[in-house]
Amino acid sequence: MMTLIFFILAIAVFGNLLRLAIRMAWGITKLVCSFLILPIILIALVFGGLLYLAFPILVIVGLVSLFKKA
Repeated sequence: MMTLIFFILAIAVFGNLLRLAIRMAWGITKLVCSFLILPIILIALVFGGLLYLAFPILVIVGLVSLFKKA
């Protein structure tokens, strides 16, 4: 009986840790995409001569970030 309770509680604890790890990884992924990947893509588009494509993307992302609630 004690073994069963131990396994149930162990699954609960490790389940919570797994959920926390996934949420932290998602947050880190959003930061990396926002501060590294998107600017690099936009700069590459401008240097590649695709300013007509980079500017609307920049405007859309700017408006979404401006009106998005935290």
